[in-house]
Amino acid sequence: MDVYLPIANLSVNGLLIVALGALTGVLSGLFGVGGGFLTTPLLIFYGIPPTVAAASASTQVTGASVSGVIAHGKRNGVDYRMGMVMVAGGVVGALIGALLFRFLQAIGQIDVVINILYVVMLGTIGTLMAREAVEAILPKVGRAAKGPRKRRHHPLVAALPMRWRFYRSGLYISPLAPLLLGVIVGILTMLMGVGGGFILVPAMLYILGMSGNVVIGTSLFQIMFVTMVTTMTHALTTKSVDIVLAGLLLLGSVMGAQFGTQIALKARPEILRLVLAAIVLAVAVRMVLGLGYQPEEIYTVVPL
Repeated sequence: MDVYLPIANLSVNGLLIVALGALTGVLSGLFGVGGGFLTTPLLIFYGIPPTVAAASASTQVTGASVSGVIAHGKRNGVDYRMGMVMVAGGVVGALIGALLFRFLQAIGQIDVVINILYVVMLGTIGTLMAREAVEAILPKVGRAAKGPRKRRHHPLVAALPMRWRFYRSGLYISPLAPLLLGVIVGILTMLMGVGGGFILVPAMLYILGMSGNVVIGTSLFQIMFVTMVTTMTHALTTKSVDIVLAGLLLLGSVMGAQFGTQIALKARPEILRLVLAAIVLAVAVRMVLGLGYQPEEIYTVVPL
């Protein structure tokens, strides 16, 4: 089933794009990530221009996040106060990211920057996740048994002023820490079309010290609003949002998020992390190879 994408200016297999959206939705429900970190590079592999892929993927991430927030909210798995603080930072970050996007687009380097950012981010995150998952799965031969690590926020977070109580997360910390975290994720969302959950979830656990039972839902809550702002900003400034492409991705992701949430309740977390790490590293390797290939068309002419 071929479908024409007016902004990308090419025809694609509609069923394949829906399936890609469903895969992203499953990842959203499983890990609390928007899934854009895989959607964008996979769209680029398929032939979608990087600028269109990044802008349209943020729209699809919104749909996956809404579905995931509803599922986690039903079991009180969302800290709404913490989420709103990070949303405020994410909106600021998205606006900063928009300025960077336009600048890089004006000098003709946005496609290269997007690819390099993905290689660095995916390679780093995938390696860390794989190491942690393998250590959790392999038998601890010759190692003394340790009790569970006490959850505690980073010393720098503890030193910040103006502490608030975040009851559902079990924290008494300054809102400046989640605010800054939101800014960073907002910039990445604008530049890369990602929800930022693959950075947000580990940061919430190991830097903020949040309770594990609210991390995924709160991450999706923040991603939901920031990707909304990102989509509107892209639509008004870069004109790179392909509504047909975004609609096909949304169709699959909303269904996939519910399925992923059900799997997350039954599967072993360390096995899931290892699977996700393998996927992330495979995509990173493919993008490294792509940076070294000579394209079939050395240059293209884009009408103004």
